[in-house]
Amino acid sequence: MQLIPYIKSFTDLPDKSIINTVQLLNEDCTIPFISRYRKEMTGDLDEVQIGEIVKYKLQFEVLEKRKTAIIKELAAQEVLTDELNAKIIAANDLITLEDIYLPFKKKRKTKAEIARNQGLEPLAKIIMSQRAENIASIAQKYITAEVKTLAEAFEGAQHIMAEWINERTDIRNSIRYQLEKFSIIATTLIKAKVENEKAQKYRDYFDFSEPLSRCPSHRLLAILRAENEGFIRVKIEIDDEKTIAKIEDRIINSKNDCANHIKIAIQDAYKRLLFPALANERLNLAKEKADDAAIQVFAKNLKQLLLGAPLGEKHILAIDPGFKSGCKVVCLGAQGELLYNETIYPNAPQNDLKGASGKISSLVNAYKIEAIAIGNGTASRETEQFIKNIKFYTDIEVYVVSEAGASIYSASKIARDEFPNYDVTVRGAVSIGRRLADPLAELVKIDAKSIGVGQYQHDVDQVKLKIALDSTVESCVNMVGVNVNTASESLLSYVSGIGPKLAENIVAFRAENGAFATRNDIKKVARLGDKAFEQSAGFLRIKNGKNALDDSAVHPESYDIVHKMAADNNLTVAELIGNKIVLQSIQLEKYVTASIGLPTLKDMVKELEKPGLDPRKKAKVFTFNQNITSINDLQGGQLLPGIINNITNFGCFVDIGIKESGLIHISNLSDTFVSDVNSVVTLQQHVIVKVLEVDIPRKRIQLSLMR
Repeated sequence: MQLIPYIKSFTDLPDKSIINTVQLLNEDCTIPFISRYRKEMTGDLDEVQIGEIVKYKLQFEVLEKRKTAIIKELAAQEVLTDELNAKIIAANDLITLEDIYLPFKKKRKTKAEIARNQGLEPLAKIIMSQRAENIASIAQKYITAEVKTLAEAFEGAQHIMAEWINERTDIRNSIRYQLEKFSIIATTLIKAKVENEKAQKYRDYFDFSEPLSRCPSHRLLAILRAENEGFIRVKIEIDDEKTIAKIEDRIINSKNDCANHIKIAIQDAYKRLLFPALANERLNLAKEKADDAAIQVFAKNLKQLLLGAPLGEKHILAIDPGFKSGCKVVCLGAQGELLYNETIYPNAPQNDLKGASGKISSLVNAYKIEAIAIGNGTASRETEQFIKNIKFYTDIEVYVVSEAGASIYSASKIARDEFPNYDVTVRGAVSIGRRLADPLAELVKIDAKSIGVGQYQHDVDQVKLKIALDSTVESCVNMVGVNVNTASESLLSYVSGIGPKLAENIVAFRAENGAFATRNDIKKVARLGDKAFEQSAGFLRIKNGKNALDDSAVHPESYDIVHKMAADNNLTVAELIGNKIVLQSIQLEKYVTASIGLPTLKDMVKELEKPGLDPRKKAKVFTFNQNITSINDLQGGQLLPGIINNITNFGCFVDIGIKESGLIHISNLSDTFVSDVNSVVTLQQHVIVKVLEVDIPRKRIQLSLMR
């Protein structure tokens, strides 16, 4: 099968769109660039659709690589026929391909191989033919010094037949069907671990079974984690007797003694070879599907978190709260630069409210603070209350900010390079403040797995997870755009066509030569060639530069068209930008070229109406119920404000201002059926919830969403 038909078999996309997208990918174009600036070539495909093409293109390449390796191996064995070669080439998935290769695969010293070396393969063939009426007398001929009895002769022949049965594709596919439709996943407790405290969180699976096909991804991943941690045993079950009977119906067509020996071989093949391998294959496929679901949830959550509402360029006082060790306070400038750091002790055991409040007041005045960010970790509520009791002379908004991953950042090389002369507590507080100003710019510095917005992210395929999360970060960064004169190396590295090395070169050039005045100046950066410029230019912004278009998503390759639009309306480009009346009256058909059509022109006009507009919402202040400080304060029926802080396939978690987050199960999101949690709530959404149940020993809180 060729690449384009292969991709087409998995998608409903037009051939032309697939062909042109593959061509662009082969030219090292990125997904954000293709979806934004090559709409005419792709037929206006979005990032998700292009991502699907990328996925199946990679899948095809893996398949083709394996085919090449197998053909080479079979040729070396001198068993490659035209028919076998054609079968291999026609295989459209790895399972089919490996089934074709199985009979020729080099094996360990198996029971069947030992029997062949003892000369028993002809006997196995005679039995398998089912035509011999007195097989015992025939078998006498195969008794040798190595095969001393009839029983040994028949046993060896049965091992050979079992291997043949195991290698039959039709039989393997029949069992696969049984496993797909009817398999049960069952668990049992390892009794020696029953008293283990960690095991208790898995107690729902101490004695559990359900159809594997109906086991949701989060449950399967929980079961497999419990098994990996050594608390339970997991097995896959089907109706063995029924399955074996189906195999017998396929093979046995006589009632003589040969049939009895074949039955024994079938039993052996099924229990020793077929079922263990295919049950494991089925479980792996289910795990792969669960991984994909979990990764999709993580990617959705990450995207919402990265695109969280920024406060913008403000002077921010950030606090990493604590008790005994105090609260680390930092003052940040409008660009996130560290201006001052201090430690205060307003909480127990010191309770220095007077000294702490005086220090905060003086810092707010000295550094013209416009907002205060407080981390949501230990002592967060107490510190928030302390801050809100201070009377400021100006209107200071107080925000509680997620600390998830801040400790990872503060100990990272990125943080050490940024703040070599400060300890981890100062770096953590800086991260909290910068998250309020611009979540995207700060969170890209942290390993996405550490941000805490997924389910079982450490249990899924790590290669797939990294690809998905990197793609999500890249998508978000390019959707928002990056100020090339202020962006960190981490943020720049996710810009289309840039990468870590060019990001490092851009920052070095900026430090040596000052701010970029135009987009064209970016070409002066070492190793940033025409291709990298083409891919990145539309996503890099020059604020207050020489060319107003440089602070927009209009690509430099289209500047001439904008100049022509302006000239045709007797305006300068600066006068055209933001002029909605003129822009909406332009007949775009006049400006269509061989490479730029209406989809791109419509994007350009939309961008010119509001150039450089941040697509994200603005940050909003949120206040928790001040009377609820721990799980012990909760009672059924209470209505509480909360913030959605994680979304899974089975529901969402809500921060209600205490250490433990509450769960709104998917069944409690609405009075009507909900199939997708994301269709009802979004990450960081402010909600009102009702307390349904509180399990203090297990620290679990059940909530429902109030409309």
